Formats: sequence, structure tokens, C-alpha cells
Amino acid sequence: MTMIPDGKDWTWVIERRCPECGFDAGTVDYEQISAIVRDNADQWIPVLQRSDVRVRPNARTWSPLEYAAHVRDVFDIFAVRLQMMIDEDDPLFENWDQDATAVDERYNEQDPAAVTHELVESAGRVARAFGAVPAADRGRTGRRSNGSRFTVDSLARYFVHDPIHHLHDVGVPR
Repeated sequence: MTMIPDGKDWTWVIERRCPECGFDAGTVDYEQISAIVRDNADQWIPVLQRSDVRVRPNARTWSPLEYAAHVRDVFDIFAVRLQMMIDEDDPLFENWDQDATAVDERYNEQDPAAVTHELVESAGRVARAFGAVPAADRGRTGRRSNGSRFTVDSLARYFVHDPIHHLHDVGVPR
């Protein structure tokens, strides 16, 4: 089955509630980010133990395993982006094609137990990274090639929507 890429720009989730998953990033305090990430990682553990972990429900939807591998990589990418914002003045983030990565890294063929371990480890790293940013540095900026600009604070809220949304995608209620 060939996946249909998601070309949406999701930056709007910083300012309003997501109608699909119900998460409202605008109501999240920065101090909550690390706990949200760790809780999210814990919720992936039973998902990755499902007997249907490799089943794609349709051509537009990844399998639970693919979503989990994506979330693991999101944790890693945002840890890098956050560090860039701390180390550099207004860095430009490298583009990331999540759909190409899913194919190239063969997400659906990865070992669910290994993905579980890696996802939890990556969540811990990014949670610690966001938790370590002093309030005085949360206004530091970074940007994407499409012109979207973030502060550390807005990046945190934008970022945390993704793993929450993907739990919704695999049927885990909020």
C-alpha cells in the first residue's frame, strides 16, 4: 500500500484547539511540556504490543508501528532543533520529509520492542532538554524554510501536539 503524504502546515495548532484530537496547545504552560512528553511515551508502550501493530487501516493512515517510529524520530528532531535555538541566533531548521523517512527507514518493518525502547529513551532526552531551558531563554527563536518562526516556548507547544495527535490516530483516547 502506498501512503499519501500529509502536506498540511500544522503550525496553527499553537493558537487553536485541534478539532481532530482535541488538544489545545495554547492552554499548555511551558512547565508542563516535559511531563506531557513522558506521559505520552508511556502511552505508546501498550500500542506497540498490539497484534495489529503493523496494519494500516487505509491508504492515508500509517500503522501504529509507523506512527510510533515517527514519534520517536520527532522526539529526536525536536531535541536537535531546541539545541540549535539555544546555541545559535535564529537558526534555520533543516527540512524533514517525514513520509520519505518512513519509507527509507522502513518504519513498518522495525521491531516493535526496539521502537518502544527507543521512543521512551528519546522522550526522556527531549523532555530533559525542554525542562532544562531557563525562562530567560524561552524567547529565543528559530525558523523553518517555509517562513514559520518559533520561540522556544511556541516550539514546545507546537512539538507536543504531534505525539498527542498520533496517539489519537492510533485510537488512544485523551
